[in-house]
Amino acid sequence: MKGIADTGFIVAFLNRRDLFHDWAVAVAGEIEVPLITCDAVLAEAAFHTRSSEHVLSLIETGLIQPDLDVSSSLPRLQALARRYSDRAPDLADLCLIVLSERLPNHKVVTVDTDFLVYRRGQRERIPIVMPAEKE
Repeated sequence: MKGIADTGFIVAFLNRRDLFHDWAVAVAGEIEVPLITCDAVLAEAAFHTRSSEHVLSLIETGLIQPDLDVSSSLPRLQALARRYSDRAPDLADLCLIVLSERLPNHKVVTVDTDFLVYRRGQRERIPIVMPAEKE
């Protein structure tokens, strides 16, 4: 499976005490590495884990690869921010929607139920992988 990593997956993977740690480790064992992500997700994960070092190590080991330039994606990000303004999406979520549009064969690996609502393009559901109890 090819994937796009969201913050919750990274946090759960790095934090053994996280409710979804076992799920994240199992998913990591099934994915085709690297998982694609964006700088906003990495910043959120570093904040939540309180360890930039651990988050950066995921890039170094090849589990995660950041792959989105906000500047060149700005018009699409702004359009998505307007479209989902009622949900107050964070930049990380918007970036992952753009990545999903660009990489249609990748599933977003997340614990965030907002990805059940977000759409790529106009109406296409974003394929996701999330813990069963969150779906």
